[in-house]
Amino acid sequence: MTQVGTVNHYYDKIGVAIVKLDKPVKVGDTLRFGGEENGFNQEVTSMQMNHEDYPAAKKGDEVGIKVDQKAKEGTPVSLP
Repeated sequence: MTQVGTVNHYYDKIGVAIVKLDKPVKVGDTLRFGGEENGFNQEVTSMQMNHEDYPAAKKGDEVGIKVDQKAKEGTPVSLP
């Protein structure tokens, strides 16, 4: 797995993880939140910065990604 970022915050009411990116990510990618045993896979169906939709984001961006499960702050995000 290649780490692409880290969860900086999680909004539980709307199910959105804020991820600080170390590598580029695009809509359609499948990401792994957490480790191999205790994490979950999530397809990126939408990604936002400053309340605007973006099809792709680059290293250094902080993006909101809709997730189906809770993602704790500090959780590593990888490409499986």
